[in-house]
Amino acid sequence: MTIAQKLNMALSYKGISQAELARRIGTTPSNLNQKVKRNTLTKEELEQIADVLGGTWRAEFVFDDGTVI
Repeated sequence: MTIAQKLNMALSYKGISQAELARRIGTTPSNLNQKVKRNTLTKEELEQIADVLGGTWRAEFVFDDGTVI
């Protein structure tokens, strides 16, 4: 699943639009849309988005033996 797909699912879950999210994180809807389309959101931006949405951003490797990296 792509970051864009995950973001769209999170926005749907929280019931807000991408434009509203952009305003909440202090950017323009156009700028956020371009970052999502180009897949250029930084880890820090994803963490900020998660915080605004009331969640947590985690990117990790999880192995069958329970190891998480």
